[in-house]
Amino acid sequence: MKKVLLVGFICGALAVLVFHQGTLWVLFHQFPLIKMLPFVPEAFRPASPGFNIRPVPPLGVPQVLSAAFWGGLWGIVLAALIRWGRLPDLLTGFVLGAVVCTVVGFTVVAQLRGAPMWAGGNGIVWARAALLNGAFGWGAAFLMRPFSLRGG
Repeated sequence: MKKVLLVGFICGALAVLVFHQGTLWVLFHQFPLIKMLPFVPEAFRPASPGFNIRPVPPLGVPQVLSAAFWGGLWGIVLAALIRWGRLPDLLTGFVLGAVVCTVVGFTVVAQLRGAPMWAGGNGIVWARAALLNGAFGWGAAFLMRPFSLRGG
């Protein structure tokens, strides 16, 4: 159990910094190339390149560190799912990030922040959030691979 908590938290926090924020950075800086795909609208480009250090309430820590902390908690959930679940680890990570984290963000977190539920129905925001959160989940599962969470 200690291994699940420790590995999950560390890999989840690192996955936010490397995979989530890295994907955000690529989307922002390489958008002219990405936009060449016929199905990518201009509105898909993020407003910022990531690694935002703006303080967030209630403690005033930088936004990227707050995201890494919450990513660590989600990493614990993912590590437990990998440890005791039967689905492939990378698939589990991607689905947890792209679906579960996105739904929680668009409902529970939105309500706590006073933001519109379900991103106001904006499908582009949904797609971008699913991509970023899916990259986080996949990356966290990938980082957990060397730690052999499965088995006795």
